[in-house]
Amino acid sequence: MRKLSHQEIIDRQKIKMTETKLPFCVILNNIRSLYNVGAIFRTADGVGVEKVWLCGITGYPPNSQISKTALGAEQHVPWEHREDVISVIHELKSKQYQIVLLEQMDESVDYQLFQPQGPLCLVIGNEIEGVSDEFLSLCDAAIDIEMTGIKNSLNVSVAFGIVAYHIRKCLKDNFVQVN
Repeated sequence: MRKLSHQEIIDRQKIKMTETKLPFCVILNNIRSLYNVGAIFRTADGVGVEKVWLCGITGYPPNSQISKTALGAEQHVPWEHREDVISVIHELKSKQYQIVLLEQMDESVDYQLFQPQGPLCLVIGNEIEGVSDEFLSLCDAAIDIEMTGIKNSLNVSVAFGIVAYHIRKCLKDNFVQVN
């Protein structure tokens, strides 16, 4: 076993970049930390997210704090800033996107048991308050990550990474089976 060289990693990535993006987008609503936004961009790039919607007070590129953690991913992942998250949700619903919250709710399903149907939009809320109550009724499902420690949540970018790779695997399996 040997570690891949930087050039080998770049060459592999060039091949993967020609693959079709999965029908998977993410809404970041009122995310306070620009470092979290950057980390989510970087993970979104790795997962193959088709678009990131930056809503409410969520910061957006160009921004040096976002760039510091995104490492250029913000230049490759399509994104759009919109103040009004509800209009984005309505727009995506009209395109048949399943709107899924990453939130601890009374009807949340463990992310590992969730079987996403594409196209899907994952909604990530504020680091402290979570998703806004104003659009809960517009969402189709809620998923969460089981917590066993004293803390009842993970950092928003870490939680996104865990769930995003699960969604990618499920959608990729479904996409391959259908095509």
